[in-house]
Amino acid sequence: MTVTETPRAARPAGDALLRAVFRQHAAGVAVITARGADGRPHGFTATSLISVSAEPPALAFAISTGASSWPAVAGAAHVGVHLLGEDQAALAAVFARSGADRFAAARWSPGPCGSPVLSGALAWLECRVTARVPAGDHRIVVAELVGGDPGPADRLPLLYRAGAFTALRPQPPDHVS
Repeated sequence: MTVTETPRAARPAGDALLRAVFRQHAAGVAVITARGADGRPHGFTATSLISVSAEPPALAFAISTGASSWPAVAGAAHVGVHLLGEDQAALAAVFARSGADRFAAARWSPGPCGSPVLSGALAWLECRVTARVPAGDHRIVVAELVGGDPGPADRLPLLYRAGAFTALRPQPPDHVS
């Protein structure tokens, strides 16, 4: 027997609807870093990271043009992309906080192409920026992989859902969906 449910009434499109829907979406947490024209490291927390292409290997992320890290990302030839582990919510929070001295809370070193690479990240990549595509009040940054470290397979990622950092809860091996 199939049960059908009447859909709830649609809400009008807008910022409130977009935010409400995406609060339901669990996303992996990344920190994006770039060296600014001033030579200093800059970075921010992102949940908009996606894989774009296998050939050439490329990814994309979104950044607000009003973000304090936007000028560094706008001028950078390379960026660092760091996936955070479930034990790194405090680091994600620092890189998400406006006005925070983000790199005071992190150990890092320059990557092969000069991007700030965070120590202890679950996994990291250094990427060459190939495009910055306007998308409303954001830019979608497309970047090709140059190198990185996939990290250990047994470490779990940090997630963001409903306005909070959370962890993946693996199902027992005998669980069938």
